[in-house]
Amino acid sequence: MTLGRDFDDMPGEERLGAIDPLAAGAPARPVMASADGPDGPEGPHHEPIELAGTPRSQWYLFRRRFLRHRLAIVSIVVLVLLILLCFGAGLLQRFTPFVAPAGRQNLELGPVGPSGAHWFGTDQLGRDYFSEMLYAGRTSLLIGLVVAFLSTVIGTTIGAIAGYFGGISDQLLMRLTDLFLVLPSLIVLALALRYFGGQVFVIELVLAALFWMGLARIVRSQVRSIKEKEFIEAARAGGASSRQIIIRHVLPNCIGPIVVAATLAVVQAILVESALSYLGYGVKPPATSWGSMLSDSKGYFGTDQAYLIWFPGLAILITVLCVNFIGDGLRDAFDPKSRL
Repeated sequence: MTLGRDFDDMPGEERLGAIDPLAAGAPARPVMASADGPDGPEGPHHEPIELAGTPRSQWYLFRRRFLRHRLAIVSIVVLVLLILLCFGAGLLQRFTPFVAPAGRQNLELGPVGPSGAHWFGTDQLGRDYFSEMLYAGRTSLLIGLVVAFLSTVIGTTIGAIAGYFGGISDQLLMRLTDLFLVLPSLIVLALALRYFGGQVFVIELVLAALFWMGLARIVRSQVRSIKEKEFIEAARAGGASSRQIIIRHVLPNCIGPIVVAATLAVVQAILVESALSYLGYGVKPPATSWGSMLSDSKGYFGTDQAYLIWFPGLAILITVLCVNFIGDGLRDAFDPKSRL
């Protein structure tokens, strides 16, 4: 065989190998792009680069969308700091002079405006108002978080059962939901708290019993659309029980609306508890909350002690705004159509 023979003189297999080496049985070589340095492909700067990008996980996409929401990031920092201050107040009063023990009075001092010794001033009983704000914030935040958790569990459970099984179960649970929706919430809350007392756990249970309906309807609609998907049919064909399908396959695909609704429940619980306390139906002494602090100081509006109103009101406002911004960030992060 001569080196200079023409293509037409080659045998069939050799001609095919010249056109497509893979068809002639030649071993396949990976196709890589190279970043050649000034020394060429054999130089020390030769480094292979993959042409195809690495696959992105759902967690990566969620994290990237959420981090683009600057207000949500700032709100998380502020809210975490507020939670640490409120729930760590008992520890802080041991190591810093700016946090006093709960309920410590100084009747000789009386009401004093904000100063270096008392950042938020003192109330009529001479109690440090900054310290009282932290202890009251512990109650308000705890009510918001517990109510959000309980109402989310109740609403998710009822919505998932109604949406997945349908039929009589769906009809009964949705009529129960409609019944709770038409109840005048504020009146029911006031009557229940007046009858059972203003203990914190009673407020949490009553609020949770009246806040689950909206989430139940959302979860039901999501489950009704998801249960007809092919992967649910595959799970049924594989022998998975209804409980396993709901927990492992259906609810994880509803996590976005559930989390956003839970953040809104925190806001709603804090605002309703503050309104009830302001009307005199909320937390009872010796416990205190931001709403009860507003109620105790409502007579000082327009006086030199008006700071007793502004500080708990600002605490409620900041908390509500932070939770709302976090909810907006979570909604955008869970939205697959959101721009990366």
